[in-house]
Amino acid sequence: MIINIRLMRTILSSIALFTAATAGATVVTYPAGPGVDTFADDFAVEVRQGDTAWQPLDVYPVKVDEVRGTRHCVETASMAYFDFDGQVDVRVIHRRGAVDSARVRPLSRHITPTVSGDTLTFSLDAPANLSVEVGGDIFHNLHLFANPLDSLRPSARDIRRAGRRGSRLIYFGPGLHELEGGVMQIPSGHTVYIDGGARVVGTLRADSVSDVRICGRGEVHPRGRGEGVYIACSRRVSADGIIVTQIPTGGSDSVRITNVKAISSYGWGDGMNVFASDNVSYDRVFCRTSDDCTTVYATRKGFRGGCRNITMTRSTLWADVAHPIMIGLHGAATEVGVDAPSDTICDVLYRDIDILDCQERQLDYQGCMAIDCSDNNVVRDITFDDIRVEDFRRGRLFDIRIFQNSKYCAAPGRSISGILFKDVTYDGSGDELSIIEGYDGDRRVADVTFENLTINGRRISDDMPGKPKWYKTGDMARIFIGNHVDNVIFR
Repeated sequence: MIINIRLMRTILSSIALFTAATAGATVVTYPAGPGVDTFADDFAVEVRQGDTAWQPLDVYPVKVDEVRGTRHCVETASMAYFDFDGQVDVRVIHRRGAVDSARVRPLSRHITPTVSGDTLTFSLDAPANLSVEVGGDIFHNLHLFANPLDSLRPSARDIRRAGRRGSRLIYFGPGLHELEGGVMQIPSGHTVYIDGGARVVGTLRADSVSDVRICGRGEVHPRGRGEGVYIACSRRVSADGIIVTQIPTGGSDSVRITNVKAISSYGWGDGMNVFASDNVSYDRVFCRTSDDCTTVYATRKGFRGGCRNITMTRSTLWADVAHPIMIGLHGAATEVGVDAPSDTICDVLYRDIDILDCQERQLDYQGCMAIDCSDNNVVRDITFDDIRVEDFRRGRLFDIRIFQNSKYCAAPGRSISGILFKDVTYDGSGDELSIIEGYDGDRRVADVTFENLTINGRRISDDMPGKPKWYKTGDMARIFIGNHVDNVIFR
């Protein structure tokens, strides 16, 4: 059964419609509410299950960043979303003419669309965050978010009571919502639900609170640059299913971010930063950002200390600028002073990740997977497991360095150790020379292991066929292993 959640004259009637319709639902669509602009110049999108009628999805504009030379140029791409379980068929109509070529990414999903004229079709049997691209155009593509069914949707009774005394639910129904003053402070113990077809303009802040949930299917972001959701000095905060510009976490503990999509187009538009926080997890997130997709930093922006137990799993990263993954750059030396005690960043895991692109011309700041240790930081026990890197425009595959750049940092880092790259694959030709390098005799990189590294179908190992005995194994993978580095193993 296909469901359309439409804005009725009252919230009550819309809730009643949804509740009655969802009893056996396997596909849920979310038409845009009043005041939410849609964008149909490039694509029309439809879904269906089995032999049911095709149901249209509203297509929304989304701003992305194309760097031309050294200039940031904002382009308008498309976005659509729906929920489902079981299997669903998707039909995408290219409104600008016949489809000469098309691809659906991540490529690891192995989705090959059927193309006929201006239309491409494909099927899905599991939730996925996808990019549909026609003619290789990545700046006017369709971002298609095929979500699982929403298990966190409040009951009709709770939505009806939202805003009344005693309710702990803040509900944004389909439509456009402007936050007063541009910011809403979320109280402890509250849930904010942003329904599909809703757009909240402003920033939701979880600051010095606990037991907060922010969820739904709609969008939340300021009109200009800035965070859609900001988590600071808080405990037990979760975000699920929403679409944002940025969602940083600072000075916090026990934060869980699931199926959140971050898309930005402005300078320094990082997606999912972690500053001086512990026990932060990301699962099934999507980041397409105009700066780093995901970072783990120590002391920064007024938050003090290191980071421990940071995980990201089953996620997709796309950096239009800078790094998909960056660890270790910022710490106490810049904010507190060069004699400040070192911060430690440790127990960080990236697993089951697709990296779709990166593009960075600054040679000091390249790296799909970058551990750039500065500001007296100690970085240790970092794992990259099952990372699939597609051909990217410009940058390094790996960058593991202790360094200092006076533009951003006041001191070099102290050490990097215990780094594992397991089952990393890269297929492409856009990579520049990767680097592993320490700073001096006291500030070293140690114990870096590559296990089952495969580049363009060739497995790189210390005993690989065809490697001259006098070569470093890194030479076979365009990885420069410099000075002050101990125990780099390829197996």
